[in-house]
Amino acid sequence: MIPRSTEARTGVLPDRLMSMDAYRGFVMTLMAAELLQFQAVHEALPGSAIWGFLARQQSHVEWVGCTLHDLIQPSFSFLVGVALPYSVASRTNRGESFRSQLGHTLRRSLILILLGIFLRSIHHEQTYFTFEDTLSQIGLGYPFLFLLGRVSVRQTWVAFGAILVGYWLAFVLYPAPGTAFDYAAVGVPPDWPEHFTGLMAHFNKNSNLAWAFDTWFLNLFPREKPFLFNGGGYATLSFIPTLATMVLGLQVGRWLRQKWPANRLLRQLIVMGLIGIVAGVMLQVLGICPVVKRIWTPAWVLFSGGWCCWLLAGFYALIDLWGFRLKPLLVVGMNSIAIYCLVHLIDRFIIDSFHVHIGRTPFQILGAAYEPLLTGALTLTVFYLILRWMYNRRLFIRI
Repeated sequence: MIPRSTEARTGVLPDRLMSMDAYRGFVMTLMAAELLQFQAVHEALPGSAIWGFLARQQSHVEWVGCTLHDLIQPSFSFLVGVALPYSVASRTNRGESFRSQLGHTLRRSLILILLGIFLRSIHHEQTYFTFEDTLSQIGLGYPFLFLLGRVSVRQTWVAFGAILVGYWLAFVLYPAPGTAFDYAAVGVPPDWPEHFTGLMAHFNKNSNLAWAFDTWFLNLFPREKPFLFNGGGYATLSFIPTLATMVLGLQVGRWLRQKWPANRLLRQLIVMGLIGIVAGVMLQVLGICPVVKRIWTPAWVLFSGGWCCWLLAGFYALIDLWGFRLKPLLVVGMNSIAIYCLVHLIDRFIIDSFHVHIGRTPFQILGAAYEPLLTGALTLTVFYLILRWMYNRRLFIRI
């Protein structure tokens, strides 16, 4: 632990919160930690409850509910919103006009969208036009977030509510699948246990408004074969409620820049988190809207947004209030785009290089069951060393 800063001792927030970078680093570490392959270890040791739990938390739920892994994307999106007031203030202080800032916003949006498509096209024989990637989803909503960052707090909350209610209403007005609907044709078993009935049937997998939109929209682009459905149920239109997640972060970012006393900010984040989680759960319990990440339902925005507030509160307390440094997380968090691209682009190259040059035997020192874990751990170490080298030389990839 390092000595607490003056801001931490006095309870006043600094101009930049390291907790944001640490939280972002935690999120990106969770994403990269897929390389540890807990599921493979669990399959080799099926009797272990610990590995079963870890494997569960490192995978997405099939449809309804949430694991730790499901909080990665909303956290990343939420933090984009939190950072916006800082970014706008910095550019304004440098004398940049609204027009200049808007131009930067549009360029950043386009780069994020195209980078998401590029990463999703890896291992395809032609460009794979899809907009489900985290970067693409953020890019689609980012210009609207920037514009909302210029209106009042009250107007922003009104926009937040309008997005949630409007998105929910659009789904509900789209006809629910009937008894004759061919679920097998859209990659969903007819006896799948996650089928909803009643009002929530409008949010069933690959039979909802977002799926219908993609069967039109994605087929406007050149494709290897016609788009019929997304195997995971993900959809382009999720960028709209993802914008709501970013707007929630925007409001929190405004709180952070108010330089409130630390206890007040911590209490505000905890209360906001509790409200979001309870509201999301109640919407599902009452049969109004399910908590589904894959189509980013309004209930998911509230539920995951609540957890994002709690996670940020935790990192704020640890770092900005109590003085813990957590430097490894800062190293990763300050180069989030770099680690995102590294994991998607060269993870297989590094693993194959290990196998070619040192073989598999060293990774089986604890037994064959732990080979995927040790291989992934060494690969993560390589990624961290790259990021640490960049950090020490103040090399940060920004879009």
